[in-house]
Amino acid sequence: DLFIVPLDAKERPILLEIIEDRHERKSTIITSQYPSSNWYDMIGDPTIADAILDRIIHTAHTIELYGDSMRKLRAKKSQSL
Repeated sequence: DLFIVPLDAKERPILLEIIEDRHERKSTIITSQYPSSNWYDMIGDPTIADAILDRIIHTAHTIELYGDSMRKLRAKKSQSL
């Protein structure tokens, strides 16, 4: 789950390096509970955010899931047994 908390100064360049290494070479699956429109603020540094999101967003296949939490549904089912 990417961006549960904002990235700190040490994490930003690490994420950038990972994304750069994989960009146009390997598939990368990113999950987040936040929409991609919020990611810029979660990265923190505008220059690094531009570099990371440029490589992710423009070539992404986005799947948005809606509905109740599966954990909640499973918990309700197990309680009723």
